[in-house]
Amino acid sequence: MPDLLALVLVFWNVHQPRRVGIGVAFVLGLAMDVHAGSLLGQHALAYTLLSYFAITIHRRLLWFGVGSQMVQVLPLFVAAHVVTLVVRLAAGDEFPGWPWLLAPVFEALLWPMVTFLLLAPQRRAPDPDENRPL
Repeated sequence: MPDLLALVLVFWNVHQPRRVGIGVAFVLGLAMDVHAGSLLGQHALAYTLLSYFAITIHRRLLWFGVGSQMVQVLPLFVAAHVVTLVVRLAAGDEFPGWPWLLAPVFEALLWPMVTFLLLAPQRRAPDPDENRPL
């Protein structure tokens, strides 16, 4: 199952790094740990690292089109899932199986749709009139 919160978090880290930063990622990670009933700090660590690396590459990433961005955020999502897997295995959980590798791929494939949906409010109307002045 793709982690939609991680996907939205990376999007806002890339587009608004000063407003949505590492602290927000940590708090959302703790909330996700409580929600999922997982080891406290597992998602917080993954989201913090994910946020850090997304902010690190955000200037370079915005120069590319959405398709190229999709390829470049894939390693971020893979690394976040690897971190959660390592924490789970270190805590004594068993290996979840190889299908967990599909989640980062689906997250990367959802990147264009999330980009379109979250940037939609910033687009102007094609034909402004008296009801829509902008």
